[in-house]
Amino acid sequence: MQPVALENNSFMPIFTIFRDELDEHHDRRERVIKASRDITALSKKMIFTMQRSRSLYAPQPPFIEKDIAQRTSQIHALFTSILPDLTSGTLNSHRYSWNISGGIQEYLEAISFHHYLTTGRLLTITQAQASLPEGINLTIEDYFGGIFDLVGELMRLAITIIATTPLDQEGGGVKSPKILNDLREMRAFFESLNTRGMGIVKEVEKKMGVMRTCVEKVEGAVYGMLVRGRERPAGWVLDVSVTDGGGGGGGGGRGKGGGSDEYDDV
Repeated sequence: MQPVALENNSFMPIFTIFRDELDEHHDRRERVIKASRDITALSKKMIFTMQRSRSLYAPQPPFIEKDIAQRTSQIHALFTSILPDLTSGTLNSHRYSWNISGGIQEYLEAISFHHYLTTGRLLTITQAQASLPEGINLTIEDYFGGIFDLVGELMRLAITIIATTPLDQEGGGVKSPKILNDLREMRAFFESLNTRGMGIVKEVEKKMGVMRTCVEKVEGAVYGMLVRGRERPAGWVLDVSVTDGGGGGGGGGRGKGGGSDEYDDV
């Protein structure tokens, strides 16, 4: 019995279609993952720049605003480049939402940090959605993920202010307690949040533990500054190497397409 030639096999066209669809899926997935990684990297650079700021609840210095504007433009271009892969018109576009989730969360962390530095307020989900290019949808899970990560940046900001600002200056005596009060309000909100049915229960549990650790660190540092610092001479700066506890807890990954979690080095 002679084998049937492949080109004459009636099943070959079917499998050719399957092959093309799989190739298209993998190409689309790789484009989304690469864009998410690039967005994450640019967002982290924005955060690093903003951590240098000591201008709180006011417009930021020109060099910071220039850097943020430049990187935001690059991030928007990356979002736009993968928009055809994420829109509802694309077959099974929902499959790629997890691949871009990490980039969205990191970008949200960066813009919410900038919003807090400028206004002293938390970025709302409506404002966050408006900051994304049209067609990129912000889910409630990604919004909460970005706000959770913002806590780590506020902790670093408060500790840095305490460590570098003498108690008799305004930054050391006023702004750190305000950050602490804001962190406490965020902790109280998330502790009362019902995440059942949202698909992020395990991630919330991990990040809640890290959030509590961050708030406790700031509480200890502010206590040392306001209570024990009153007994020190003018110009004294708190030694946060003891107050800070020498490190913090780590957090789990969150689908950043290969990136590490923001809390890993808290």
